Amino acid sequence: MTTPYCLVLCTCPEGDVATSLARFLVEEGLAACVNLLPGVDSIYRWEGELETARECLLLIKTERSRYPELETRLRQAHPYQIPEIIALPLERGLTDYLHWISSCLCSRTPG
Repeated sequence: MTTPYCLVLCTCPEGDVATSLARFLVEEGLAACVNLLPGVDSIYRWEGELETARECLLLIKTERSRYPELETRLRQAHPYQIPEIIALPLERGLTDYLHWISSCLCSRTPG
């Protein structure tokens, strides 16, 4: 049974950009928590060329119902033309932690 929560993956430049995006999502009440995993080496094809980049992976915890707004706002704030934004459903989790996610999203302050 899948929960009403999801984990959103997003790569971005390391440093201030990653920190700013993470803070933005939490401050806006779109995410309860964002983990920053720096030092991700990405190899990808862009505009026909093979590219390599050092990035930070954001692990974003939210409710599935908040995903559309999170995607829209993250895309607007993200420096990449086409950012990686991928949502994975959370099948299970510690009930207290999942309730905490909801409590953080419900308590957002208007911005």
